[in-house]
This record gives sequence, structure tokens and C-alpha cells, in this order.
Amino acid sequence: MKRLHLIIVLILLILFAALGWYLGQKSAQKPMAKVNKATETTMAKSNNGVVQDGSGKTVKYWYDPMVPNQKFDKPGKSPFMDMQLEPKYANTGSDGEVGSVAISSQTAQNLGFRLEQVSTRSFGESFSAVGRVEPDERRFYVVQTRVPGFVERLLVRAVGDPVKKGQKIAEIYAPDLLAAQQEYLVLLQLKDIDSDNSLRKAARNRLKLLGMTEGEITGITKVGKSSPRFGLYAPASGVLTELGVREGGQLMAGSSLMQISDLSQVWVIAEVPERDAARLKPDMSADVVLQSLPGKVFNGKVGYLYPMLNDTSRTLQVRIELPNKGNRLRPGMYANVGFTGQTHEALSVSTETIIATGKRKIVIVKEKNGYRPVEIKTGQESDNYTEILDGLMEGEQVVASGQFLIDSEASLSGVLTRLSQQDKSLDQGMNDMGMPMEETIEKSMDASMEKPIATKKMPFGRGKVIDVDVKLGKLTLDHEPIKELEWPSMTMGFKVKDSEQLSNLKAGDEVEFDLKAVPSDKPDMPTQYMIDRVIKVPQKKSSDMKSNMSGAKP
Repeated sequence: MKRLHLIIVLILLILFAALGWYLGQKSAQKPMAKVNKATETTMAKSNNGVVQDGSGKTVKYWYDPMVPNQKFDKPGKSPFMDMQLEPKYANTGSDGEVGSVAISSQTAQNLGFRLEQVSTRSFGESFSAVGRVEPDERRFYVVQTRVPGFVERLLVRAVGDPVKKGQKIAEIYAPDLLAAQQEYLVLLQLKDIDSDNSLRKAARNRLKLLGMTEGEITGITKVGKSSPRFGLYAPASGVLTELGVREGGQLMAGSSLMQISDLSQVWVIAEVPERDAARLKPDMSADVVLQSLPGKVFNGKVGYLYPMLNDTSRTLQVRIELPNKGNRLRPGMYANVGFTGQTHEALSVSTETIIATGKRKIVIVKEKNGYRPVEIKTGQESDNYTEILDGLMEGEQVVASGQFLIDSEASLSGVLTRLSQQDKSLDQGMNDMGMPMEETIEKSMDASMEKPIATKKMPFGRGKVIDVDVKLGKLTLDHEPIKELEWPSMTMGFKVKDSEQLSNLKAGDEVEFDLKAVPSDKPDMPTQYMIDRVIKVPQKKSSDMKSNMSGAKP
């Protein structure tokens, strides 16, 4: 009998334990029932190995709309925000990845989309400058006399006339030289006095020093008669660049008669901008193209870098030496000079594929199920191709024609939102509490100065109360899209600055609220927001708001 009582007691204890466990599970699930509508689509299950949710659609992954780049393989609560992860369905919407825009092949063909493959090209330290052709200053020759005299005859009479080496260019009458000739001829006759010929040699050398050539001295020696005029001869071939006197003019000892420039080799003086001056190196290759000879490239090297920068043009002069066969390079010609340093291999796309927004550069990448905008970093540009430093991989296809249409569609569908998060946080100028600096002027009076103070407008939203927790100061809302933050409609929980505002709220109430940014300790975490002010919307205003949302007139 005692044994039977013991068995009955054990059975009753087991029944009470099971009942307690059941009631505990049911009470734990009650708060979740309030948000069942928002989370019923995140309950994952497997059907023949395919991940699905309550809707029966195939789920590719779960993600936080506030951090769309982060993907999760299971449903649950977001580690970034107080909200449930949302599923990304396969073969729905854009039929592509998050951040893609789907365009049918027929539409792409009608719009004339043209694709280009990311490939490797050679890039070098190439840049260009303008220059001009000038004579080689080391090939200037000055013709002058060593004795005073007069120009009896001028054989080269205009600047620009060509001359050849050894050509007589002028005849000069010099009284001092004539007297020296006569002394030399007298010594030739007085052989008894100058038995060792020392005086004759000295007189002959004097004629050379005064400017007579060996041929002219031999001539007067044979005829035994002085010449009243002596000749000036061109020291090199070239052209006449300066003419100091005219025929019949008087010359002083050491005065310049003319200047001859040898143009068999010329200089190209390039004006390199200051920003590229540090990239110049001696012996760097330079390609010179003249406007008068299109298509003809003259190859040279940097011969000299001038030490001074031009204060007016802010350019550095560079000298390039070029041979001038046929005198095709004429001083005064303008030239385009391209400098090329060491080359390297790098990824590249044609420049026309890049969309420059001012804050970033974007290309449209072709994917299996759509088109995706990608932010890139660029380097050098050469021959209508741009070097890609980051953002693309070799073999990827980018849109080269029609990319602006896809970019517009991506902007309308919110694809580019994630690309602009960083820039917008800078543009909004987070203040000490991290709130956006979208400046509006609200009339508030400073008690001490009694002047209106400009304050910052907080993000404003409307929604429906799902759950209220006064003790924790937490409010769960199913809110409408928030334009200031570019948030879509979603269900999420918020901390409330003043929990006393929750005392008059309950599930199902329509509310209006202002959000306040709270700075995060972790730099990789998105900006957190708390409710600064929340008020219950009167029933009439709430019904009017719903009517406006559905398109009906209130």
C-alpha cells in the first residue's frame, strides 16, 4: 500500500513539473506574439535542403537594411541595430544581389549597352608639356676684327642668309694692318740685316695676329706688294643671326661684325608645369611633335634641367637636344613634348566607362543577374585608358555605353545609398552628440541674450507601437520610411531618452517621434539613434494620416 502511494506521488510530481515547463514556455512566447507579424517571415526552415521562411520563398541570406553589405546565413536579431534581420529572397525584385539593378537582355539591347572587359595595360610616368625650338647656344660664332678699320665690301648682307665654313663674308680696310704688311715686305728685301730670318718670322706672325690668313700672307709674299684690304671668313656653316654693321661702316678693334648660328643641332626648350617638375629626370625619354610636321615624332632625351623656376608661368625649363637633318627644325617653332619614365603593368578600363560624381568615381559592373555600381580608385590616364588602383578585378565586364541610365536607375532604387553613407556622414557634419547638421532655423530665445538661436532639426518619424517596456525605457515601433536617414519601413526597437513619455502609450497607438543620434564607441558600427521625443497621435489625425498614405482624401 505504501508503495502504491509513493508511485502516485511521483506521477503527480512529474505532471506538475511538465505543467510548469509548459506555462513557462507559453509566458516566454507572449512578448514575441506582439511582434509576430514583423518576425514571422524570419523563421527559417529547410525544405529539401532549400532555406525558406514562413512565406515559402527561397531565402538567399539575411541582412540588416542599415548595413546591407553584411550577410547572415540564419535569421535572428541584428548585431548592429535593435531589429530583426530581413530575408533576401532569390529570383525576386531585381533578380540580383543586394546593390544590383536588373535589366532584361532585350532592354539592354534596345538601349545599346556596350560592355568592356577589365584588362591589363602598360602605364608609365608620362606627362606632356609645350616647348619651342631654339638654336644651340653652344654653336654660336661671333665674327669680329682685331684692328680698327672700315667695311669695304660686305658679302653677307641680311640676317638669315646661309653661310658655309671658310666662305669670305667681308673685306676690311685697316691702315694698321697695311703698315704691318709694308714692314714685312721691307724685311724680305733686307737679307743682310736679318741673316737668321728672325725679324721676318716676327713680322709674319704679327700679320697673323692682326687677322690675315696664311693664304693672304703667302699672296703678298709672292707679288711683293701689300694689299689694302683683307678678308673675313666664316668660322662655321650656318645662318646669319646678327649683323652689327653695314657696308662702308667703321669698325673698332674687337667690335662684333656679325654672328653665325650652326643649326645642324637645335634645342627644344620645354616648359614643364611645377606640379610635374619633381617627375623629371636627366636622360628621360622625350617625344617631340611639331605642329608644322604632324605625325612626325622626333625622339630625344632630357639633357639639362634649368635650376630656376619661372616666376611668371610657374614652369621649369627643360632642354632637349635634337639633330636637325635637312633643317626641318627651325628656331621659333612650337612643339608638344611628351615625357615617358619607367612603365608598369596595371588594370585599366577606358576612360569613357567612368562616372565621376565629384566625390567619387563609379563604374557599372555586369553581373550574372544584373548590373552593380562599384566605387573605384584611379591612377594615371593614357591613350583614353585609366589605371584602376582599387575596386575591380581582371576579367570583369563594365558598361561602356549607357552606364548613365543604369546609374540613374540605381540612384532611384537606392542601390547607391551604401556608397554615399560615408560622404553623407561628412556632409551632415556630426556634432558632439552625432546628430545630423541639416540646418533649419527654429525660433528659440536664449534667456540671457534674448536672441533667436539656430538649432538642428532632428530626424522625424511616424509609426505604430508594437511593444512598450517602461522599466527598460524601450519602445518597439513599426515605423514609416524616415526620409532624413533614408530608412525604409521596418520594425525595430529604440531606447527612449525619458521613459516617463512611455507611461501613456500602449501597443497599437499611432505615434510621432524625433530621433537623436548617439555616438558609437566602435568606428565600424553604424550610428545608433534613440527617441528624444515621442507623442501619441490623436485618433482623428491618425486616421487622416492613414488616408493620406493610401492615397484617399481625408
